[in-house]
Amino acid sequence: MKTKRLGNSDLFITPIGFGAWAIGGSGWQFAWGTQDDRDSIAAIRAALDTGINWIDTAAVYGLGHSEEVVARALDGMSNRPYVFTKCGMVWDNQREIRRSLKADSIRRECEASLRRLRVDTLDLYQIHWPDPDADVEEGWATLAALKEEGKVRHIGVSNFDAAQMKRAQAARQPGPPRSSVTPQRAS
Repeated sequence: MKTKRLGNSDLFITPIGFGAWAIGGSGWQFAWGTQDDRDSIAAIRAALDTGINWIDTAAVYGLGHSEEVVARALDGMSNRPYVFTKCGMVWDNQREIRRSLKADSIRRECEASLRRLRVDTLDLYQIHWPDPDADVEEGWATLAALKEEGKVRHIGVSNFDAAQMKRAQAARQPGPPRSSVTPQRAS
């Protein structure tokens, strides 16, 4: 299958990916209904067998369950697809979902996604929704910091309008990892 470069990243992705919203199953606010995990795993593997090279999921899909199913589907694969996930939607013990773009929340979400997906680095980490709008810059700056720390390879946004994307872009440009060593001049 032909691939196309994703934005300005080094990721070359197929025109179709595997969307993992539905495999989150039932019992949460935005559920698509009951899903059989075995069928979901078989669907992911069948998609990959056709040449699809990326999976899109989010922590909120199934309140973490979708990420866990993706990890199970990819277990033992040597030629793994890119895995994209999202942050900014969190839930409590009563399974109530709220939105947060605060730095501490995004950091907790990132660690939880890494653990559920059983990876050391996320290929693409996105802010799911620009909500609350007042925290867009803080959320983007946190994603940029996670990239600099090596927890994510690439960062992006979902469901943003052009003005919100410009605000995020102006907030903090992600760059290469910074060295913690200060160069010294030779005397």
